Amino acid sequence: MGVVMKHIVRWIVIVAMVFAAFGLAAAPRDGIEVRLSMPNPVLHGDVDVTVTVTITNTTRHPVKLLRWQLPSEELEGALFNIERDGVAVTYTGPLIKRPAPGPDDQMRLDPGQSLNYQVELTSAYDLSRNGRYTIEYLSRGAHGAQSATLRSEKLYLWLEGRSAKAKRPPPPPPPDGNISYTGNCSASQQTILQSAVVNAKDYSGSSTGYLGGLSFSTPRYAEWFGAYTPDRRATAYDHFVKLTDAFTTKPLTLDCKCKKPYYAYVYPVQPYKIYLCRVFWSAPAIGTDSQAGTLIHEMSHFTVVAGTDDWAYGQVAARTLADTYPDKALDNADNHEYFAENTPDLP
Repeated sequence: MGVVMKHIVRWIVIVAMVFAAFGLAAAPRDGIEVRLSMPNPVLHGDVDVTVTVTITNTTRHPVKLLRWQLPSEELEGALFNIERDGVAVTYTGPLIKRPAPGPDDQMRLDPGQSLNYQVELTSAYDLSRNGRYTIEYLSRGAHGAQSATLRSEKLYLWLEGRSAKAKRPPPPPPPDGNISYTGNCSASQQTILQSAVVNAKDYSGSSTGYLGGLSFSTPRYAEWFGAYTPDRRATAYDHFVKLTDAFTTKPLTLDCKCKKPYYAYVYPVQPYKIYLCRVFWSAPAIGTDSQAGTLIHEMSHFTVVAGTDDWAYGQVAARTLADTYPDKALDNADNHEYFAENTPDLP
């Protein structure tokens, strides 16, 4: 294709994006319409990328949405699917372990009511390179939590003149197999964390041994990973082999600065640093939703370990996920945690 033709094609695409940028809304799902918009579909230089998200209740009755399905001042989950020239863009923001949703985690949206958010994307997605981007809002409801999936049409964006500056690298990790503490961990917190790591090693090692010798379905496997197949068993086994290796040989950094009502969170592309939050400190040492289990949940999120996601929170939703979508259960951090904790005890 000649240079002139390339410019013609490029400008045709840009003109199309100009019209698209006035706002795109998907057909309402469960009566919830999600619209993305931005004033200019072509951005030049190393500028932030900010989109407007408008969520509207198009029904004649109130609806309830989980608060973590919605944007906030800082992105606390992968709420967008973004592609550059057809290739998925890496999400670099946090993945959070939360308690199972309760009444305070729901937001009421009255008939005809809209919520508007300005969301800055460059802090949570790698938008450092030039190219044609598609941006889609996709916030799935936790399976079993009776919450709708929120989805928009794709918004098109052209980024030019980016310098592709790499983010500042994190500080060097401690030596392999050692634990370091950041975020002003107190002496008592460090003691709790040391015990939690030991228990997490025991959980992951025991789970590895269990799965390594498994050749058929068992109540424990079916409870948390659903229908048995050799390939699914192999996936679960591989995940726990990597979890055990991470707790045993990798440099672990534990941070105590988080004061939010979560258990913990990590940045999946920044192993092996785990941020412990308020709920973690009141959790039991072992058992359901324990401190040790929380570490397994978070460790499984790292892309170099198991690369899990958060499809569902809590035992009820995790069981439903395993029963109906076993492949998603193998990609869900809570299912790995509950399999490892094995509470109640299942053979």
